[in-house]
Amino acid sequence: MSLEKIVILCWDSQKRAPAELGRVLLQDLAPKLLEAGAEKLQINVSDEHADVKSPALRGPFDDPFVAQVNVWLKVVDDRWPIEDVLRRAGFELAAYHVSESIYTDYGDNEHAGPRDWPDGARSPGILAVTCLERPKRIPKDEWMRRWHGRMSPVSERLQPRTRYVRNVVKEVLTHGAPVYDGIVEEAWPSKEHVENPFLFYRARNVFELARNMGEMLLTVTAFLNLFKIRTRMMSEYFVKS
Repeated sequence: MSLEKIVILCWDSQKRAPAELGRVLLQDLAPKLLEAGAEKLQINVSDEHADVKSPALRGPFDDPFVAQVNVWLKVVDDRWPIEDVLRRAGFELAAYHVSESIYTDYGDNEHAGPRDWPDGARSPGILAVTCLERPKRIPKDEWMRRWHGRMSPVSERLQPRTRYVRNVVKEVLTHGAPVYDGIVEEAWPSKEHVENPFLFYRARNVFELARNMGEMLLTVTAFLNLFKIRTRMMSEYFVKS
């Protein structure tokens, strides 16, 4: 059965603590989201286990989303009961209909084995969720070529990701939502792999670090504006896979 993937970014109007935020989403709301029609459900949340500094720039007035709820539905318009569950719990939402492309899954490279943990358990390591805006100067087809054809293989070679999911935005579903062209989910083996630049860029010394950082910078800036990249560090939970 073919399913449609909806990515819902959530802002917490109640400003709950990370541990409480995780409890509400995973214990209180996850069963309600499944009852509301989610065929598959993944919840990524900035809970108490995601206390790691993001490698991306952050502006002084940046208002970060605190969770990403991925739901798979038979029909896109079946999302209304899902959104109602989240809104009633005090979340402001931005929903996107996306085309999912999994470039690397657990077990596809040397950085992690195949997934062996059950639904509902926290995935090992740490997850970075990044929202991408296509610069207006770059045509859509060229932007996709630079992202999928250049950025993906370069970052796969230079960085120790355990899972890499590319969500190409097909439609912004929520009125007033930020207009993103892509939403990326990148899993890393540990917090240290994000915070330690030598681990983050797979460098054995300062010379390799400078070389790899330079190549990554050139590749990223060829299709993105660095000052518009928004990344949030989260814990990953496959609630129903």
